[in-house]
Amino acid sequence: MVSVWKLAVSQGFCWAVGELWPEMRLFPAVTFTAWCNSHLRKAGTQIENIEEDFRDGLKLMLLLEVISGERLAKPERGKMRVHKISNVNKALDFIASKGVKLVSIGAEEIVDGNVKMTLGMIWTIILRFAIQDISVEETSAKEGLLLWCQRKTAPYKNVNIQNFHISWKDGLGFCALIHRHRPELIDYGKLRKDDPLTNLNTAFDVAEKYLDIPKMLDAEDIVGTARPDEKAIMTYVSSFYHAFSGAQKAETAANRICKVLAVNQENEQLMEDYEKLASDLLEWIRRTIPWLENRAPENTMQAMQQKLEDFRDYRRLHKPPKVQEKCQLEINFNTLQTKLRLSNRPAFMPSEGKMVSDINNAWGGLEQAEKGYEEWLLNEIRRLERLDHLAEKFRQKASIHESWTDGKEAMLQQKDYETATLSEIKALLKKHEAFESDLAAHQDRVEQIAAIAQELNELDYYDSPSVNARCQKICDQWDNLGALTQKRREALERTEKLLETIDQLYLEYAKRAAPFNNWMEGAMEDLQDTFIVHTIEEIQGLTTAHEQFKATLPDADKERQAILGIHNEVSKIVQTYHVNMAGTNPYTTITPHEINGKWEHVRQLVPRRDQALMEEHARQQQNERLRKQFGAQANVIGPWIQTKMEEIGRISIEMHGTLEDQLNHLRQYEKSIVNYKPKIDQLEGDHQLIQEALIFDNKHTNYTMEHIRVGWEQLLTTIARTINEVENQILTRDAKGISQEQMNEFRASFNHFDRDHSGTLGPEEFKACLISLGYDIGNDAQKKTGMMDCEDFRACLISMGYNMGEAEFARIMSIVDPNRLGVVTFQAFIDFMSRETADTDTADQVMASFKILAGDKNYITVDELRRELPPDQAEYCIARMAPYTGRDAVPGALDYMSFSTALYGESDL
Repeated sequence: MVSVWKLAVSQGFCWAVGELWPEMRLFPAVTFTAWCNSHLRKAGTQIENIEEDFRDGLKLMLLLEVISGERLAKPERGKMRVHKISNVNKALDFIASKGVKLVSIGAEEIVDGNVKMTLGMIWTIILRFAIQDISVEETSAKEGLLLWCQRKTAPYKNVNIQNFHISWKDGLGFCALIHRHRPELIDYGKLRKDDPLTNLNTAFDVAEKYLDIPKMLDAEDIVGTARPDEKAIMTYVSSFYHAFSGAQKAETAANRICKVLAVNQENEQLMEDYEKLASDLLEWIRRTIPWLENRAPENTMQAMQQKLEDFRDYRRLHKPPKVQEKCQLEINFNTLQTKLRLSNRPAFMPSEGKMVSDINNAWGGLEQAEKGYEEWLLNEIRRLERLDHLAEKFRQKASIHESWTDGKEAMLQQKDYETATLSEIKALLKKHEAFESDLAAHQDRVEQIAAIAQELNELDYYDSPSVNARCQKICDQWDNLGALTQKRREALERTEKLLETIDQLYLEYAKRAAPFNNWMEGAMEDLQDTFIVHTIEEIQGLTTAHEQFKATLPDADKERQAILGIHNEVSKIVQTYHVNMAGTNPYTTITPHEINGKWEHVRQLVPRRDQALMEEHARQQQNERLRKQFGAQANVIGPWIQTKMEEIGRISIEMHGTLEDQLNHLRQYEKSIVNYKPKIDQLEGDHQLIQEALIFDNKHTNYTMEHIRVGWEQLLTTIARTINEVENQILTRDAKGISQEQMNEFRASFNHFDRDHSGTLGPEEFKACLISLGYDIGNDAQKKTGMMDCEDFRACLISMGYNMGEAEFARIMSIVDPNRLGVVTFQAFIDFMSRETADTDTADQVMASFKILAGDKNYITVDELRRELPPDQAEYCIARMAPYTGRDAVPGALDYMSFSTALYGESDL
C-alpha cells in the first residue's frame, strides 16, 4: 500500500491546520475520504480529492442520501457558482434538520474548497450518522462506542482499550474485535504484541476483504505517530460497530433467552430438590411409624430396658435431624413459591401426597405414634416390674406351702390307730385335731397362691404355663389333703369310744404351738418379702408398719415362753409320775427346739429388714432430689420458650426499622435461642436420670420432657419460618420496586386491621384494609358498614383498571387466597398491592427474542439454537420445543411460540 502521507501529498492534502483542529494534520483527510467512498460506492461512484469533489454539492447530497436512506431536494445541475452554493446549502439544511448545529461552516467555504471547513463538515456527518446512534447500556456516541469496544475485547490478553488513540497502536484491539465476531478469519493466538505492523495490516486486510470495510488507516503512520488521530480511529472503529450490529442484536436476544431459561432451570432444580427431600422425609416417617406402633411385649426387664434405650437414641440422635429437614423443606417451599411469583411463573404444585400439609399430617401421625410408644414402654416396664415381684412372691409362698405339705398325705394315710392303745388313740385324735387347725391356718396361704397366679395370668406373665401347673398341683394336693383329713377323722371317731385317755398338756401345747409357729413363719415370710415403692410416703408407710411389728415382739416372746412352759410342765409330769411316753408329743410335730430356732431366726431378720428399709428410704430421698432438680429447670425453661414465642410474634408484626433491621433482629433472636440449647440438653440429662431411676411422677412441675421438646421444636420452627417470611418480603420488595415507605404503609394498614394479631386478615378486614389504602369501592352500603362483598370487591378492581369478567375475578381471588382458607396473609397482601407495578419478563418478550435469533421466521432450527445459546440451555430448548407445523415449516423446524407461552404457565411445557 502506498504511504498515506505520500498519497495525501499527491492529492494536495498536506496542510498545516492549527486554528480549527490542531490535532488534525494527516489522518482525517485520508480516513474521511475512505469513509465517504465506502458509502458512495453503493451509489456507483466515489471521490478522489475530498476538498474538490464536494465543491459542487452533488456528491455531497448523494452521500447524505446513501447514509440516511432519505431523498434530498432535487439538485441544481448548472455549473455556475450560484448553483453549487444552492446544492451545498441543501445538503447543509438537511444536516441541520437532523438536529446538528453547524457552527462557522457555510456553503461558500465548501464551494471555495476550504479544507478545514470541508473536513469539519465530514466529521460532523460521521458523528451524526455513524457514531451518535451508537448506544450501549444507557451510554451513547463516543462513550457508547468505547464501552462496546471494551466489552468485546475484555476476554483478550494484552488488549486494554481506554481511548481512541494509543490503545489501538499495537493493532491487537482491531484483531480482537474481528476475532470476537468472526473467529475463523484471524488466528489470534499467533499474534504478538511486539509486532504492531503485522497486527494492523492483518486487521485492515481482513476487514477490507471479508467485512467490506475499506482501509481508512495506514499501519506505518499509526505506529510512527506518538498519538494517532482520535477522530480517524473513531471513524474506522465505528465501521466495525455497524458491521457487527446485527450480531449484537442476536447476542442481546440470546442473553434475554439465557436469562429466562436460567430462571426456569433454577426453578426446576428447586422443584426437584423439594420433591426428593419430601420423598426422603415421608419415606423415613413411613419406616419409623411401624416401629413406633409395634407393641410386641418382651418377657424380661432387660429386653424392655433395651427398647427404652433404643427409643432414647431415636429421640436424641435420629429425630432432631429430621426436624431440621422438615423445617428446611417448608423454607425451601416458601422460597420457591416467592421466586416463581417474582419471575411471573405459575405456582409450584408438588406431586400428590407431597404437599407441605401432607408432610405435616404425616409428621403429626409420627408424633402421635411416638407419644403412644413411650407411654406403652413405661407401662410395660411397670407391668414387668410388677410381674417379677409377683412371680418371686408366688415362688416363695409355693415353696413354703410345698415344704409344709411334704409328707402330709402319707401321714394321713397311716393305719396306726388300728393297733394303738386307748391313750394312743386319744393322742392320735388330738393330734388330728391339731393338724386340722394347722390345715385351716394354711388355707389363707393357698388362697394367696391362687390369687397371685390369677394376677400373673391377667398381667400376661410370659411363664404363666409353669405357674398355672404348679398352682394346679398345689390346689389338687390341697383338695386331696382335705379329703384325707376328713377320712382320718371319721376313722378316729369310730374308735374314740374305745379310747378316753388324752394328755391335755400335749393338746394345749399343740394348740398354742401351731398358731405361734404359723405366726413365726408368717413373720419370717413378711420380713423376707421384697417390696417396691416409688415415693417417700410409701417407704415411710412400710417403716411405720415394721415399727408396729417390732412393738408386738415382747408379747410374742411371752407367748413363746408360755408354750415352752407347757412343754416343761409335760416333762415334769413325765418325770414325776413316770409316764410311759413313746416318742415325742403325739399332737404336734413342733418341738421347743424348732420354736426357739424360728424365734431366733425372726430376731435376726428384724435388723436386716431395718437396713433394707433405710437403704430404700435413702434411694427415695435421692429420687425426690432428682424430681426437684428437674422441676426447677423445667419451670424456668417452659415459660422461657413461651415468652420467646410471643416475642417473635410481636417482632413479625411490628414496624421497628426496615425489613433488614427486622431480619437482623430476628437472627439475633435465633442466635440467642440456639445458645439456649445447652440448658435443654442439661434438662434432657436430668430427664434420663429420672427415667433410669424409674421415677414416673413429679409433683414439683406440670412440665414433662415431652412438653419441653415439643415447645423447643416449635420455637426453632417458628423463628426459622418468621425469618424466611421476612426474607421473602425483602425479595418481593426489591423485585417489585416497593419503597420502604410503601412497605411500612402496607404493614401499618395490615397490622391495624389484624386486630387478633394472628398474622392474617379475614375477608372483611382485607376489604377495610384496601379502602384505607385508597381503593374507592364506590358502594354506599360499603361506606356504612366498612366491608365489601364479592361484587363490591369486583367493582373496586374494575375502578383500578381490571377487566372483571367472572373468570378474571375468580383468578384474582385465587391469587389473594389460593387455598380458599378465608384469610389473606401479609405476603399475599404485598403481592397483590405490588402486582400492577411489576416489571417482569413476559411471554411476548421471549417470543420476540426468539424471532430475532430465527431471522424473523415463525420457527427456529436446532443449528440456530446451538449457535446462539450456551450448550446446556440450547439442549434444554431442543428437548422441550414442539415441532413447528405451519405452512412454512422445514424439516427440523421447532415451535418457539408455544414454548415461550409454556414458560409462563399459559400452556403445557
